[in-house]
Amino acid sequence: LSSCTSAAEKEMGGADQREKQYRAHRGFGDRRGGVISARTYFYADEAKCDQHMETFLRCIDASSGSSEDGFSAIKLTALGRPQFLLQFSEVLVKWRRFFHQMAAEQGQSGRAVLEMKLEAEKLQEALANLGIATKAESQHWFTGENLGVSGTVDLLDWNSLIDSRTKISKLLLVPNMQTRQLEPLLSRFTEEEDLQMKRMLQRMDILAKRATEKGVRLMVDAEQSYFQPAISRLTLEMQRRFNRDRAIIFNTYQCYLKEAYDNVTVDVELSRREGWHFGTKLVRGAYMEQERERAAQIGYEDPINPTYEKTNEMYHRCLDYILEEIKHSRKANVMVASHNEDTVKFTLRRMMELGIHPSEKKVYFGQLLGMCDQITFPLGQAGFPVYKYVPYGPVNEVLPYLSRRAQENRGFVQRANRERDLLWRELKRRLLAGSLFS
Repeated sequence: LSSCTSAAEKEMGGADQREKQYRAHRGFGDRRGGVISARTYFYADEAKCDQHMETFLRCIDASSGSSEDGFSAIKLTALGRPQFLLQFSEVLVKWRRFFHQMAAEQGQSGRAVLEMKLEAEKLQEALANLGIATKAESQHWFTGENLGVSGTVDLLDWNSLIDSRTKISKLLLVPNMQTRQLEPLLSRFTEEEDLQMKRMLQRMDILAKRATEKGVRLMVDAEQSYFQPAISRLTLEMQRRFNRDRAIIFNTYQCYLKEAYDNVTVDVELSRREGWHFGTKLVRGAYMEQERERAAQIGYEDPINPTYEKTNEMYHRCLDYILEEIKHSRKANVMVASHNEDTVKFTLRRMMELGIHPSEKKVYFGQLLGMCDQITFPLGQAGFPVYKYVPYGPVNEVLPYLSRRAQENRGFVQRANRERDLLWRELKRRLLAGSLFS
């Protein structure tokens, strides 16, 4: 619980002003509850975060030493106080909702997220009326090289107004949807908390620089939905800096989230406008049971797609969008992190239809070490870039994780039997052909 509860909130009662999804809750202080397929880190102190960073640096070095095109995965909750991710996520979500509210007032409800365009002049008037910025200040905002040139502001322009170079605590001001006034998210923000945030960003920077030096791609894992807006935004900032020439930093999108497609399309569009290489890992998601239980108990909308079929549709929709982007620009890269044979077949078919050759190394496949070798090995033999995800850590931490992954893959035993049958069939074929060792 210490990882998710701010001293300032306890003293000032600031949690009462927070949205339900982004409050720390005692019942979910142990984030392992209901989670069978993800490692979980807890905040102890800054020294422990430094230890985690050193471990990640060793993993980057190991990836560099064992492969020319290695990947290394990290979790941001290992690098700092998760409370910051909660707070920053709420800021981002509230600002985005505010944009949608303004779009609705300009008659744009129901449009696709990237098709919503606010008239800059009306927006400036609204910001002045709310006391967020004077007309002169907002006019200065909208006279950037690209911002508002067309006389309209879309979501990407709006996001750019949250300047990442500003002192982070100043970002903890959000529009109140009821009073339509700008209010502090927390009643007080301590100097120590501000330092903790900066240290998390410094650790991310150190890891990204080491990955760049070693030629290793750094995948930032997705986590619980109440941390994810901040994790994605911080990862995006690293992509803007380090993905100028090739995709070094990879973000992760969880396709069991209802908003996954919107998130993918917005970030791809940003990479187009700014000219950097988009890198992503697509997963279905690892926190479903916990997410649903938390939403039901605390009382906010379930962020997860209602059925497995809907999640599959979302996965293939996001994947198809990125594959189309690869076809058009060759600046996008995707890791298809899946044990699902239908998803792998879908990817191979679309690559062939779009003319994306495996030798271009724009589409990668990934499965856990020890699982789904019947998918991994044929892909590798056919020339596709395919990777085994190797969990690293103390035995007493890694073995329970692996056993839970086996439990999660309910068809695991069936697939193991199928793999055994395929191997036996191939052995007999080689014996009959007299080519056992060829």
